[in-house]
Amino acid sequence: MARPRKTASNGGANLGFEATLWQAADALRNNMDAGEYKHVVLGLIFLKYISDAFEEQHTRLEAEKAQGADPEDPDEYRAVHTFWVPPEARWSYLKAQARQPGIGRIVDDAMAAIERDNPSLKGVLPKDFARPALDKLRLGQLIDMLSGIGLGDSENRSKDILGRVYEYFLSQFASAEGKQSGQFYTPRVVVRLLVEMLAPYEGRVYDPCCGSGGMFVQSEQFIQAHGGKIGQISVYGQESNYTTWRLAKMNLAIRGVDAQIAHGDTFHKDGYPDLKADYVLANPPFNDSDWRGELLRDDQRWKYGTPPAGNANFAWVQHFIHHLSPTGTAGFVLANGSMSSNQSGEGEIRKNIIEADLVDCMVALPGQLFYSTQIPVCLWFLARDRRNGSFRDRRGEILFIDARKMGSMVDRTHRELTDEDIQKIAGTYHAWRGDKDTGKYEDTPGFCRAAPVDEVRKHGYVLTPGRYVGAEAQEDDGEPFDEKMKRLTAQLRQQMEEGRKLDAAIEENLKGLGYGE
Repeated sequence: MARPRKTASNGGANLGFEATLWQAADALRNNMDAGEYKHVVLGLIFLKYISDAFEEQHTRLEAEKAQGADPEDPDEYRAVHTFWVPPEARWSYLKAQARQPGIGRIVDDAMAAIERDNPSLKGVLPKDFARPALDKLRLGQLIDMLSGIGLGDSENRSKDILGRVYEYFLSQFASAEGKQSGQFYTPRVVVRLLVEMLAPYEGRVYDPCCGSGGMFVQSEQFIQAHGGKIGQISVYGQESNYTTWRLAKMNLAIRGVDAQIAHGDTFHKDGYPDLKADYVLANPPFNDSDWRGELLRDDQRWKYGTPPAGNANFAWVQHFIHHLSPTGTAGFVLANGSMSSNQSGEGEIRKNIIEADLVDCMVALPGQLFYSTQIPVCLWFLARDRRNGSFRDRRGEILFIDARKMGSMVDRTHRELTDEDIQKIAGTYHAWRGDKDTGKYEDTPGFCRAAPVDEVRKHGYVLTPGRYVGAEAQEDDGEPFDEKMKRLTAQLRQQMEEGRKLDAAIEENLKGLGYGE
């Protein structure tokens, strides 16, 4: 088994105060729908963050007035990549007005002012705090609660306090509101695993169904953890849901990730028709039947077969392939059915993709990783050119990893992969494909196996890892077979005798109650 490459520490969102903050914020939700409240809370968190960063720079400029600094010059802030916050939008002003009945309108005006003075945020921030349905007393209480938390100053930015709070809240809202139409918040551990396996050090990173932008955030964190520099990757994303698109824009803005995020339906209005990405990272909607595929029967992207109108899985797969550069790689999440389905031509499409030698690795994941669905999922990894380049020649071979038994339960319904799990899976893939300094790859029965494509053909082009990795090796307990059989047979006879005695006792009791034969 190869020695896994060192990965970033989890540093997850579950570090105590985020949960406390969530409980306090959730208590103020009252009867408001989680989907609505999400934008109230996350909008205010964003505003608090950029106001904190602004105030820190404002204080610095005040101290440098004698040297000609102007604390009220927006360019002084833009020069250090800090959003300019006009007076009517500063957190100190909002806090002072928090108990006023017109606080909703005041927050709306603040959001509009920030958008006005920062073009990159135009159309992104929520501006419906004045609506009658939003309890203004609770809104004021929420502002008071957030006032006691530092988010955007340099010390807290270095700890990524805001990122952790934002990520934790996104996951909690996903759990609270559930998801429809197969769209699910991607758990952080799944995103981390995808990013660790693909290792996007530099180049163009593309997610055509980017949700709140988690893939991009994790890619930037990966680069930092491995000694790289922010800016070594170019980020391209697209999201069809307008409110989710706004969340993505805010999520990336607070991290300082320079990203191009298009709004619109990826299939019908591709935001980047000419893009050829070095990395595709995605968690598309599972088994989407409402993608209007009948309108795209002759689309140029369907090189390996026309996907069925009733399921978009292989439309997504072919969209990813279409946007890969000549040496690009893709990693994405799909429902397990994608590995074996033969309905409506899906088996033929999968066969054609395998025969084109694009499939690099398949990973079966454990259940209960997602917050609001029990659909079992897998990871696909595709590579446009598997001959050589950065890695060894892997043509005619596919790596199968069965990780269904990995992870640990963090509560009654949710499982998470540990850092060690992620390192083991990613390290296995890297050793197999020939990354530098990853050690020698070896098949491990029950966990991983490199299978020739000829074998996949014999299995009808089914890509389920369990078919190929075999059974986990059992440790020899040292007991000779004959002795073990005598011992087990004697134990079985004893249990059978005890069973007969219990049956007789039950029969006697039934007779005593007048129900015997």
